[in-house]
Amino acid sequence: MKTPKSFRLHIGLFGRRNVGKSSLLNALTQQEVSIVSEIAGTTTDPVEKPMELLPLGPVLFIDTAGIDDVGALGEKRIKKTVGVFDRTDLGIIVSSSHEWGEFEEQILQQLQEREVPVIIVLNKADLQTAKSCMLNSFSVSQLPVVETSVVTNQGISKLRQTILKSAPDDFINRPSIVADLVGPGEAAILVVPIDKEAPKGRLILPQVQSIRDLLDGDSFCMVVKERELREALSRFNKPPKLVVTDSQAFLKVAADTPPDIPLTSFSILFARHQGDLTEMVRGAMAIDQLKAGDRVLIAEACSHHPIGEDIGTVKIPRWLTQYVGGQLQFDHSRGRDFPANVADYKLIIHCGACMWNRREMLSRLIKARQVGVPLTNYGLTIAYSLGIFERALQPFPAALEVYKELQAIK
Repeated sequence: MKTPKSFRLHIGLFGRRNVGKSSLLNALTQQEVSIVSEIAGTTTDPVEKPMELLPLGPVLFIDTAGIDDVGALGEKRIKKTVGVFDRTDLGIIVSSSHEWGEFEEQILQQLQEREVPVIIVLNKADLQTAKSCMLNSFSVSQLPVVETSVVTNQGISKLRQTILKSAPDDFINRPSIVADLVGPGEAAILVVPIDKEAPKGRLILPQVQSIRDLLDGDSFCMVVKERELREALSRFNKPPKLVVTDSQAFLKVAADTPPDIPLTSFSILFARHQGDLTEMVRGAMAIDQLKAGDRVLIAEACSHHPIGEDIGTVKIPRWLTQYVGGQLQFDHSRGRDFPANVADYKLIIHCGACMWNRREMLSRLIKARQVGVPLTNYGLTIAYSLGIFERALQPFPAALEVYKELQAIK
């Protein structure tokens, strides 16, 4: 089975046109991934290449258009490149030894603002070696530098090693999804409704990833539909450590699960796994500040076509409207489209972002925080609007404590 993109280290290659980014990617992967040409601006849209980079594991290289592109079309290419910053876990700035300047400094600033580790690659070393003063300045800044030549294969092996050394700790020591809440030799019940939007013959990605995470943690699980939960619980001679449900079935599952058994949802698990659970708890509590006429943004990472009682376009707007007691104005964004005017919203409600890497979700949290707009996610919003928020946070003591503290000062 292929590793999902969300579990891969995203490595972005940035630089001016014609500095050899595409050639470097081809050399790193030992494949003809990107088209190479002497004509500047050959790479237009970002080119992705998944591969195994041992001993690190699964990675995703992203080759981008030159940041110095020109013209109306060039501006669109640059916009696509800038969008890659938000999902980059490790940035590689490619330059030639005599061209480091304003463009490269802008890229470095963008990555450092996002706290993304950076590797400097001085390419085309067969034509000109780097000046010692330049190398010294990078050394003072504690930036790793590799001189490379695709023609002679100089530095390619060293660059691979530098990538391994520079990988972020939170990728190498990635938190589990659910296994740490259950423990080895213990059981969880996963409640998986089968509705019109469930993929034919398959489970959705968060459910599959949760099952695998439990198996990796030496736990075991029972998977049931919501109508079968009571019967499933009756078959245990020892209560399960946790019940996890699809957020849309929260009310029924909460009613059928004894209060001494912790309960949460897949979406809330992913608020922790992909984002920042305590910050999203604060975001959910901003629901109490909403009033009729306020603008709310509902954002989804994937771009599926909504049908029937869709959670993002139908159910959440309905539950929030009922909670607020007045009509709200809902806007929707899908995929990587995210409004530039996020400051215009009173609240942002995001999906679990299971299709993304964690860095991209954290980037959206940072953007929202910078303009003072609270951000939460589907599961937390549903639990809050249905009055079972505290119950849904029971497995997460730190997040529950934040909720209780905020409740106390209301």
